[in-house]
Amino acid sequence: MIDIHCHILPGIDDGAKTPEDTLIMLKSAIDEGITTIAVSPHHNPEFNNERPLILEKVKEVREIVRVNQLPIEILPGQEVRIYGNVLEDYAAGKLLTSTDQSHYMLIEFPSNHVPKYASELFYNMILKGLQPILVHPERNTGIIENPEILYNFIEQGVLSQITASSVTGHFGKKIQKLTFDIIEHDLTHFVASDAHNVISRAFKMKDAFDIITDEFGFATAQTFKENAEAVITDNAIYANTPTKIKKKKFLGLF
Repeated sequence: MIDIHCHILPGIDDGAKTPEDTLIMLKSAIDEGITTIAVSPHHNPEFNNERPLILEKVKEVREIVRVNQLPIEILPGQEVRIYGNVLEDYAAGKLLTSTDQSHYMLIEFPSNHVPKYASELFYNMILKGLQPILVHPERNTGIIENPEILYNFIEQGVLSQITASSVTGHFGKKIQKLTFDIIEHDLTHFVASDAHNVISRAFKMKDAFDIITDEFGFATAQTFKENAEAVITDNAIYANTPTKIKKKKFLGLF
């Protein structure tokens, strides 16, 4: 299993704080059946993690893997909080795609709204050969209130990634329900851990895939796994046609 979103690099964001924390997370990932992690430290106003630092930290974690003889591969990556100069900073060598070689880039929205310029930025990214992956849309307030926003992005050619803990209900029943709707309506393409530690923000990948297999079938779970592999090998992803999540009627008023 491949995890394309994980905060395992020590001491640079709100994930692992120390190399010891990283080692604990690595062992937990292996127990989950994860064989490859494309790391995704935050790059946002709070954590200014640019490409050179991330690549150095990846070397550090690979050394932890080597010394402890762990059966897991660590690849570079980044979770970029959306901002206007994404393309300029990518061209300047400040930003990373997944693996630092593929054309897939993780993009995060602020938790409480959807920026108005997002669609234009996504259009320009795709035009320049970068494939945006919108991470954890099920946890964005704007999309929770109006899931059609996500549909419009997917129709535009954006891909999305849901969080394993959203599938398992660890963020609450409302987010779990929306996550199931997102899967059912072909509005997402990846499941990833977004793990920050092994307690409050753990991997939950095995549990999530068990639930997806039970609720949506083996083929859906397998497609998510194959899509994650396509990210790290930089192969094409062929998405199903998305459909809109229907708003529920309330006492026949809508």
